[in-house]
Amino acid sequence: MLPFIYDFMQDELKEIISPTFRVKQIWNWIYHKYIDDFEEMGNIPKDLKQQLKEKFALKPLEIVASQKSIDGSIKYLFRLHDGHTVEAVLLQMKDEEYHEDGALKHQKRYTVCISSQVGCKVGCAFCLTAKGGFVRNLSAGEIVAQLLMIKKVNEIAANRRVNIVYMGMGEPLDNLDNVVKAIKIFSDKDGMAISPNRQTLSTSGLSSKIEKLGRLDLGINLAISLHAVDDELREKLMPINKAYNIASIMDAVRNFPVNARKRVMFEYLVIKDVNDDVASAKKLLSLLNGIKAKVNLIYFNPYGGTEFQRPTPESMQNFQEYLVKRGQLCTIRESKGLDISAACGQLREQKDIS
Repeated sequence: MLPFIYDFMQDELKEIISPTFRVKQIWNWIYHKYIDDFEEMGNIPKDLKQQLKEKFALKPLEIVASQKSIDGSIKYLFRLHDGHTVEAVLLQMKDEEYHEDGALKHQKRYTVCISSQVGCKVGCAFCLTAKGGFVRNLSAGEIVAQLLMIKKVNEIAANRRVNIVYMGMGEPLDNLDNVVKAIKIFSDKDGMAISPNRQTLSTSGLSSKIEKLGRLDLGINLAISLHAVDDELREKLMPINKAYNIASIMDAVRNFPVNARKRVMFEYLVIKDVNDDVASAKKLLSLLNGIKAKVNLIYFNPYGGTEFQRPTPESMQNFQEYLVKRGQLCTIRESKGLDISAACGQLREQKDIS
């Protein structure tokens, strides 16, 4: 099996490809023109094309299913080279807006949620991805290719910036080396040029890995999937809490380098009659004391066979109001894709492809 060219940063390719100026040309074909066949790279000499075909593989994944929601979000199921599957979601965050004179004010704005693993080790009780267990880590190239394929099929121009969230299948910090490499490939100015401050890593709270990521000081945003305000409940929802309890997570977050204009995001999945009461909001406020934080309240997105239920709008609003009235920035995240298989793992489970 040849290595995928997407797995390499420019500096690494320059040690393999000669002359080195060809590397930038090849990256232009891959990341700007979305070409996935060496033969179609017009300004690359024939002998070099042959060498590339002998040294590297292209097409690390293919789309085997997709579902589009009425809100514009699209979920994709990708098959990898070994037959396993992962998901990614394109979220349309804002429509195009125009000035009164008809001039374009701003283009559509997108966020893409991408996977970092086939399956997941964390085993959250509310997550469908966990039901299939952990299979393997994705390579940096397999992470990068998800976004590249989504941009290509949706004809999103190379110079259009998108936001990336490592919040698909898997725990990104459990695959830290490959995720870090993907962050660097995404941000390369000769490639997709997606600044680290447009990239958000969402973690279930591996505190030692949060500290390691912080020391790298990549400039990315951090989101913590908290979901509970005491260790007893969090261990029931997220068994990983036994190894990384809430106190250790908060300590790691307090030491994480945050851009002066940014905040650490705390994702709080709200489940009816489990963690949606005002008493939980009060405990959450205490936990976040001294942290420059933003809380995202997320409606639990039901799927077949789960014991958990979606909270009422009233309980969500009461939770939010308690925090906001006491000075804590808090939003209720708009649920997307409710009419499709939007929860992580749903489309994969439906298709039974793995």
